[in-house]
Amino acid sequence: MNISIVQSMINAIDKPAIFITPQYHILAVNDAYRDTYDMEVIVGQSKCFEISHNHTTPCDKHGEDCPIKECIKTDRTSSVVHIHNTQHGKTYCDILMKPVKDENGFTMGYLEILDKISFATVESDVNKMIGTAPSFKTLLTKVNRAASSEIAVLLHGETGTGKELVAKALHDSSRRSEKPFVVIECTGLNDNLFESELFGHEKGSFTGATQAKKGLIEIAEGGTVFFDEIADVPLSMQVKLLRLLETQCYRTVGGIKQRKANFRLVCASHKNILEMVERGEFRKDLYYRIAGFPISLPALCERKEDIPALAKHFLNLSEWKHKHFSKESIDKLCQYSFPGNIRELKNIVEQAALLSNEDIIEATDLPEQVFLGKSKKAEEQFDLMTLEQAEKTYLDNLCNSQSIAIDELAERLDISTRTLYRKLQKYGLKYE
Repeated sequence: MNISIVQSMINAIDKPAIFITPQYHILAVNDAYRDTYDMEVIVGQSKCFEISHNHTTPCDKHGEDCPIKECIKTDRTSSVVHIHNTQHGKTYCDILMKPVKDENGFTMGYLEILDKISFATVESDVNKMIGTAPSFKTLLTKVNRAASSEIAVLLHGETGTGKELVAKALHDSSRRSEKPFVVIECTGLNDNLFESELFGHEKGSFTGATQAKKGLIEIAEGGTVFFDEIADVPLSMQVKLLRLLETQCYRTVGGIKQRKANFRLVCASHKNILEMVERGEFRKDLYYRIAGFPISLPALCERKEDIPALAKHFLNLSEWKHKHFSKESIDKLCQYSFPGNIRELKNIVEQAALLSNEDIIEATDLPEQVFLGKSKKAEEQFDLMTLEQAEKTYLDNLCNSQSIAIDELAERLDISTRTLYRKLQKYGLKYE
């Protein structure tokens, strides 16, 4: 193995990168990698998990997926999201691991490239996504990959799961981050108001238009437009929105000059838009324009291990940041189902902090809804979930366990291949 050639390859990569053996020894490293970690890398001696995690054993011994083991198993490139101990504290990284082969096809070692995820953290930080749950890490992977692309993203999740925060993360991590991030609230807009807000209007174009007004599309020039609750766009306006997305052109209300639009599209909805398409309530052609890359946001009950960190985070942001939760109060929060998701958790934290007479917030300080609501333990006891959740879980299990052709899988499920593809796309799943 010619290490000098490998080192030259590593040096040409602008992200932190190393070349490692199947036994985890680092044989080549670039400056970006050295600058990321406090611990010195000794080529030929240091092991990757020692530098990135301060561990004495591999990552899979500490509850994380090991990308090298996946590469060895499949002989293919693999990726995984890890939490690394860097100079800036615990930081999320999207790791890409590639087998490096010689001219005879023999695997010489593995190239590891790190993509730092700046929009997420494991500790309290303003305007960042917080968590460590497996479903949260899956979300981070999808958001990080989508951010580097211009593909249209459709966020789907229950109310209060943080769709706008995810949309902002997509914008801030994209090449458009220096340009505007414009939010368009689609709920409650009638036809005329929607068109005027979107495209702007000319003076005198309608009663009350005493002066010209820029539309949000023009204001967002070069940036990102986030259509929140896109499913609420009136059916009569959907054709105009579709035309905008197809042609990247529009006219102001009352205007005759065609204008060029330049923006990245991100949409969100808590509704099942595919079901609305089937009912004729949402245009199919518009759906496929906005759903280039669907991302499902997990409900808080699907990431209950993140509740303590999120509760502490919201307490730190409040005027009662000197207070803290007792173990009993945290345990009670973790048993609650949180139908309002993260938004409800924030409200509960602030209410409990206000009700608490001491610096320690006890379980008795929590609002009564936490005690009256059905706990997760009760839900798990009866194994209750919605039909949509059951279908998503079942298909996810199939994607991870089956190796037959997708046509055969569809036949066994007694549905068409096209319907199966549609259902997989609906839940952001891939069958490989």
